[in-house]
Amino acid sequence: MDRFDNSPETALNWYRSGKGAALATVVQTWGSAPRRVGSQLVIGGDGQIEGSVSGGCVEGAVIVEALDAIEEGEARLLEFGVSDEDAFAVGLACGGTIRVLVEPIGRVFPEAMLEELVAARANREAIAYEVNVEIGQRALRHNAYPDRLRMDRSGFEEDGQTFVAVHNPPLRLIVVGAVHIAQALVPMARIAGYDPAIVDPREAFASNARFPGEKILTDWPDEAVTQLGLDSRTAIVLLSHDPKLDDPALQAALQANVFYIGALGSSRTHAKRIDRMKQAGFTDDQIAQIHGPIGLDIGAADPSEIAVAILAQMTAVLRGKA
Repeated sequence: MDRFDNSPETALNWYRSGKGAALATVVQTWGSAPRRVGSQLVIGGDGQIEGSVSGGCVEGAVIVEALDAIEEGEARLLEFGVSDEDAFAVGLACGGTIRVLVEPIGRVFPEAMLEELVAARANREAIAYEVNVEIGQRALRHNAYPDRLRMDRSGFEEDGQTFVAVHNPPLRLIVVGAVHIAQALVPMARIAGYDPAIVDPREAFASNARFPGEKILTDWPDEAVTQLGLDSRTAIVLLSHDPKLDDPALQAALQANVFYIGALGSSRTHAKRIDRMKQAGFTDDQIAQIHGPIGLDIGAADPSEIAVAILAQMTAVLRGKA
């Protein structure tokens, strides 16, 4: 999915309200499209919409087709040739082709299957929706397509008929240490689609004045990360530069399946950190998960630049480029 949206939840609510609903999903598009493959638009039977399948150049046609599909109870696979002029209007250099699968909720996309999908998402369970666009066979797959889930990549399988829509939990960032770097990193991460939380028992640092509107926990870090939960869609960044604060959260992260662990400090500081983790009983493979010194080496000098380097490294790890 493109970041994390509530399209399945909205479709289920609209269907239950009695007005009908359809999910329109991007299944194929040009390389630099404004919306990724897997992006969705929800269309209600009353014409209400939520979400997007393009920058606006094909939405109108998709809505018309979706309303007909809801009335007829049949899925539709639409293909649009986007002109150079339309592509330029939505921020592309040239045109291309976009394919959109429209699935009415009910007879085509069963309500029970949509309920199961919504429940999995609510439980932060990664799940894949599989549909054969030629014969209409549909299924939810638990513990399947690990590479697609890891890369957060929806798309067709090699047969060209089986489309797999990846539904990962929303990305989450836990920042330990409410320092200046965190003040820059948290809003950047939110823009990039993360749900951030700041952990610091020092209330003078972890204040609403310093982090307005953000989730702040002033518990001891190991208790806080346990409360928040750690999974494969979580990144944890240790910025306090104080082992008393960083190490309890670090040990919790090393025992979990988080996708990124970064720790602030020089190479000498990191060497000491490694020694402490070894003394705590962690293996070399576990310790190798720690990115320290934190961030890509871009010559960052101030807190904002360091935040950019951290977010860039998180993205590289998430996308399999690091």
